[in-house]
Amino acid sequence: MSELKKGSKKLLNAWAFYDWANSVYTLTIASSIFPIFYSALFISEVKKVTAFGYEFKSTALITFVTAFTFMVVAVMSPILSGIADYIGNKKNFMKFFCYVGSAGCIGLYWFSLDRIHLSLLFYFMGLIGYWGSLVYYNSYLPDIAYEEQQDSISAKGFSLGYIGSVILLVINLVMVMSQENGADKVQMMRYSFITVGIWWAGFSQYTFYILPKGASLGHKVTKDVIFNGFKELKSVWIDLKGNLRLKRYLNAFFVFSMAVQTIMLVAVYFGEEEINWGSDEAKTMGLIVSILVIQLVAIIGAVLTSRASSRFGNIPTLIAVNFIWMCLCFYAYFMKTPVQFYIAASLVGLVMGGVQSLARSTYSKFLPETEDTTSYFSFYDVAEKIGIVIGMLIYGFIDQITGSMRNSILFLFIFFLIGIILLYRVPKK
Repeated sequence: MSELKKGSKKLLNAWAFYDWANSVYTLTIASSIFPIFYSALFISEVKKVTAFGYEFKSTALITFVTAFTFMVVAVMSPILSGIADYIGNKKNFMKFFCYVGSAGCIGLYWFSLDRIHLSLLFYFMGLIGYWGSLVYYNSYLPDIAYEEQQDSISAKGFSLGYIGSVILLVINLVMVMSQENGADKVQMMRYSFITVGIWWAGFSQYTFYILPKGASLGHKVTKDVIFNGFKELKSVWIDLKGNLRLKRYLNAFFVFSMAVQTIMLVAVYFGEEEINWGSDEAKTMGLIVSILVIQLVAIIGAVLTSRASSRFGNIPTLIAVNFIWMCLCFYAYFMKTPVQFYIAASLVGLVMGGVQSLARSTYSKFLPETEDTTSYFSFYDVAEKIGIVIGMLIYGFIDQITGSMRNSILFLFIFFLIGIILLYRVPKK
């Protein structure tokens, strides 16, 4: 089909629809059913697992594997974005990561402690597929939307993602809770991983059909262009010296995103281990209900944040949102009951979608006039991934050494405080 014009409603909706397709990964795999499934594999109270020749606390192992995956994404993204720019077809790379991720989700059906290394490989594939595809997905935003459209369409994407992921989670919840004994519930969790892979790959087809391929330059990949992405990152780094607003914003984003993403990736593990649910049945239901609350409130949060940014400006709104996150870290250290966890879940939902959506659109607004948006968004994504690696390693290290995730979550308080200070230093022009 012929390419749609920039700013057209159909093109914007097709872009946003990829959030509907891929957000089921973040909800079912990263945030809810997989963490519950993973914890259910450890019957004893010790919760130790041997992998790669070492004995790990179960939550620390998954934290370290997650950190390693993000390090791979951070190194790989510039290489692949450089190749995509050179041959002029970033949509194919977005497709590749989408299919790798969906295959990894389906592979989680066979996850077990007896074959822990293969199991972690499937987990790795899902994670790298999701975040790898976002490099190219995010880079489309300034290509398909005008500046005045970017806040609203970015928020719409997140809202669609929350709605779609909640629909599938409810289906998965019905599947799990329809069974009476623990073994059957775990089996239904395995089936839910397959539904995520199929949903992700299937619904993304509409986005792939509508989004422009990119300007084909007729180039072929050679050894000389493999590291073009790193050259482009260096070029962006040099350009930042002349763009004080973008540079200071990236410094702030690096710090607060480190904490936000870490909390989102470990929240259910924290709730499973640190909250007194009373029984395994109550724990499973309570954690899934908490995630549903987060997703539903996040829809409202994304819209409210978008409206607040229109009225008060992006940076003041981000400062307010970071302050709420900072208070949540302090609150989480003391919470012990399910009711306290539900309250925290509601507040997390309110600021989760808002901070992600607004951070992405703020960066897009601050970009200089350029056609090389992929390089700038690659830089954005690399900064985000390195931040996640640092955040997850610190979190996992404190958890492994002290034996408590409460100490880890409290430490993230510092990152939000620094993020607020750095946001105050972002110039208005």
